[in-house]
Amino acid sequence: MLTGFTVIWTVTLAGYLIGRTRLLGPDGTTVLARLAFFVAAPALLFTTLARSSVSEVFTPALAAFVLSTVLVAAVYLTLAHWVWRRPAGEATVGALSASYVNAANLGLPVAAYVLGDPSFVAPVLLFQVLLASPVALAVLDVTTTGHRPSPRRLALLPARNPIMLGCAAGLAVSIVGRPLPEAVMRPFELVGSAAVPLALIALGMSLYGSRPLAAGPEAVERYVAVGLKVLVQPALAYLIGHLALGLDGPALLAAVVTSALPTAQNVFVFATRYQRGEALARDTVVLSTLAAAVTLAAIAAWLG
Repeated sequence: MLTGFTVIWTVTLAGYLIGRTRLLGPDGTTVLARLAFFVAAPALLFTTLARSSVSEVFTPALAAFVLSTVLVAAVYLTLAHWVWRRPAGEATVGALSASYVNAANLGLPVAAYVLGDPSFVAPVLLFQVLLASPVALAVLDVTTTGHRPSPRRLALLPARNPIMLGCAAGLAVSIVGRPLPEAVMRPFELVGSAAVPLALIALGMSLYGSRPLAAGPEAVERYVAVGLKVLVQPALAYLIGHLALGLDGPALLAAVVTSALPTAQNVFVFATRYQRGEALARDTVVLSTLAAAVTLAAIAAWLG
């Protein structure tokens, strides 16, 4: 687990130094984030889902994770609408910041070192890329156009989003059950391997000049999102899994640990792509990753 956090912060630090030295110019952060969104992330999701088994998705541990995710997102959306009066785009990014976990580059090492089996992360990744991401991206896509969408436009949203296309293609290969030749998969693997470092470097570049602990009108929203992510979501997963679903042992540990993962850097990529809630997403990713280093260790010691 410590290795996973060390890798993340090392690459993010490299991005910070790139931003500090202005190596990529004033638009470097936006360019890298768009490259990750439109090219690298779809390739990564395609190769990941193409090698996943759909039959392993529906487990009680996943049910506890999904319910805790939905409840936390609903709490944030309620606060954003009724208390902070945020527009739909900013509220959506905030809900993602409070509930969308880093299941890829941090979830895999945590599952390997804490749970003893990286496959525990596969159902979480499938849920996020097949359900949570498409819904959030559809809302962001609609709210950034500035006009009421037609049913035809809503129906065509998946075809216009590279993340959704990558997920759909990978799932199709998985359902067919016939793996593609290695010569076909290698280019996607090569491009997809750049998704995580690109996102982390873009995140690090955005940190130069930022103040994630700065006071201000958005400080409350930032801390609420972090608290929901690293404290409330794993607590709900434990209550739902243990009391409602009767989970114990590795299944309960998997549900709580995956729910306690910090905010994914993809949330910052989404926010940058649609220019909604960028500072909130950036600060929540940074602070939740710091806090999760403590909460994950505590959970592993308690339930492991």
